[in-house]
This record gives sequence, structure tokens and C-alpha cells, in this order.
Amino acid sequence: MKKIIVGLGNPGAKYAKTRHNVGWLVLDSLAQELAKKTGEKVSWQDKKDWSAQVAEIDNYLLAKPQTMMNNSGLAVRKILDYYQLLQEDLSNTLLVIQDELDLPSGTSRWSVDSRAAGHRGIESIIQHLGTKNFQRLRIGIKPEYQIDDAADFVLKNLSAAEIEKVNSQSSFSDAPQPWSF
Repeated sequence: MKKIIVGLGNPGAKYAKTRHNVGWLVLDSLAQELAKKTGEKVSWQDKKDWSAQVAEIDNYLLAKPQTMMNNSGLAVRKILDYYQLLQEDLSNTLLVIQDELDLPSGTSRWSVDSRAAGHRGIESIIQHLGTKNFQRLRIGIKPEYQIDDAADFVLKNLSAAEIEKVNSQSSFSDAPQPWSF
């Protein structure tokens, strides 16, 4: 059975290095890690009918929705429909990598079957799939200082130190089965 790994982010150069695109950055690191292990080349392709960029490595389909973050569920649903993988329990089939404002920068947390907790991309996925029973890798982006506007904060570019912290979170050595590599 194919495993689907989705990194959340917003399309366009304007958002490429923003905190809200941490899911894409971690997915890129994971793609390189998988390519090294399998000897395969990473080749991202536009799948307009899925509203996503995808790469296939081994038994994994890596996907970057090309919708805005708040509509990520549309792309995820199209992919799962194509592979006929939509089911109530997706915990062994679907992994979503997301930014998490409630976790300190440089930390990550695995969760399954949990609420969106205000993350609009996750809300969209839950709404389009009709279930919250899928794996999530939540990458911390919480600042060390008080912020006034969360939306403004997540759409600002990552600093070099933050990028370094994000890259340190891209290892899947502590991942639950079947997501360890």
C-alpha cells in the first residue's frame, strides 16, 4: 500500500521561506533522506488535477498542495481519492507535516487522531476527509517573545537560526511505525 506524506505550505516565491511553509521545508529534507537510502532521484512534478506537486520515492508519495494553506484538504482529498485510500483510519496511510505555533522552535511532536487546534490547513484536511485519524508531525515555530498577530508572524520569513532548527527536526528516527525510515 502506498504511503502519502503531505507537507503543508503556501505556493509561490513570496511564501517559500516563511514559517507557514515549514511543512514543505521538512518534506524537502525527508525527500533527500529517502533518496539517499533508496538510491532514487527526487523528481517533483506538477499534478494540476490534484492541485499538488508530487514526488514518488520507493512506496511513498510526497505531496506539496498547491492550494493556499487554508484549502490544503482539497489537494489531499484528490490524492487519496485517486489511490482509493480514503478510509476512516488513515493513521498508517497518511502523514501530514505542519508548522505548530504552540510548540517551541526547534521541537517537534507526533500526534494521531487529534483536533486541528486552530491550524487552518489541518482544519481543511479534516473537513475534506471527514476524519482526523491520520498521523501528524508538528514542527514548532513558537517565538521566544510575545506576538500580537499570529497570522502576520507565520507569514514572515524564517531567520537563519530558525531554518537550522527546522532542518534539525527533519529526522524521522523517532517516528512511530510505519513512519520510521
